[in-house]
Amino acid sequence: MSQHPVPATERFAARTAGMTASEIRALFAVASRPEVVSLAGGMPNLAALPMEELAAEVADLVAREGQVALQYGSAQGRPELREQICDVMAWEGIRADPDDVVVTVGSQMALDLVTRIYCDPGDVVLAEGPSYVGALGSFAAYQARVVHVAMDAHGLVPSLLRAALETVRPRPKFLYTVPTFHNPAGVTLSVERRAEVLAICRGYGVAVVEDNPYGLLGFSGQPYPALRSLDRDVVYLGSFSKTFASGLRVGWALVPPAVRDRLVLAAESATLCPPSFTQMLVSRYLAAHDWRSQVKTYTEAYRDRRDAMLRALETHLPPGCTWNVPDGGFLRVAHRARGRRHQGDAPARDLGPGGLRVGYGVLRRRAR
Repeated sequence: MSQHPVPATERFAARTAGMTASEIRALFAVASRPEVVSLAGGMPNLAALPMEELAAEVADLVAREGQVALQYGSAQGRPELREQICDVMAWEGIRADPDDVVVTVGSQMALDLVTRIYCDPGDVVLAEGPSYVGALGSFAAYQARVVHVAMDAHGLVPSLLRAALETVRPRPKFLYTVPTFHNPAGVTLSVERRAEVLAICRGYGVAVVEDNPYGLLGFSGQPYPALRSLDRDVVYLGSFSKTFASGLRVGWALVPPAVRDRLVLAAESATLCPPSFTQMLVSRYLAAHDWRSQVKTYTEAYRDRRDAMLRALETHLPPGCTWNVPDGGFLRVAHRARGRRHQGDAPARDLGPGGLRVGYGVLRRRAR
């Protein structure tokens, strides 16, 4: 018998090799410091919420329904909230059955579970380049290989998607896409391309996972049609983090019936059930408050902040720099002039050569 202690790291599963420090965690750690005005993270503007009304709602929830709100619940989520989620998705043209909705602890959990039930080690996932760093972390944790497909000003390029599907082996398990107000690029897949992207994936037998946390935050007031509204086989991920409150961590997946049961089993093994308290609070908010007007308040604030950021970029960035002008959400990417780097530039990692992501969801005056 060996008397030498075995390092804990030698007991780890091989899949942990793909786990790396979260860049999201690092961003939030910096953004939470009071002396910092962070433009790096995609953080929503919670100052726009009716805090006094929400405080009263929380107190009433505990007083009237505390024994239910603080108890275990269903792994799939509370039925009344799943019905309300279908009403929210209807704004983007989605017709859904509450039985096909699975409530999760944020849409990040939904993405993790979808990857878990679809991907074996070595499987391929297609994703836009650049892509959401939280998704890349989930794919790496399950040892999936990511192949990026380039975007232009109108989103994912269909011809490049087709080329990837022709050449990449093994056949990709799914296309992961943020088609509307993309994180981190800020671009939106054009309406004309949406049906084409779906048809290409359908023709090659590849599933589509649509991550759509920003879809209702368009500045025109008219949401883009979700991919799920065009194809009922799309796996749709939604969240209240950007349209209500990110700290409540309430998201969902709308999945085809053939996927639902496996997803519920995966959710049950991960958390037993999503928290009843936060679900009931979101449900009360949707029932008692004009949530559409609240979304409008958010979008008006983000449009003003986008315009302020645009003026700042024009004033402070050197000649030759370019940037997109998103028509929704609260992220954009600026590109440095070729060969030029200036003190204070953020790393361009994962954003392509010279790329700098700029978030304008939370802009506050620096304390003096």
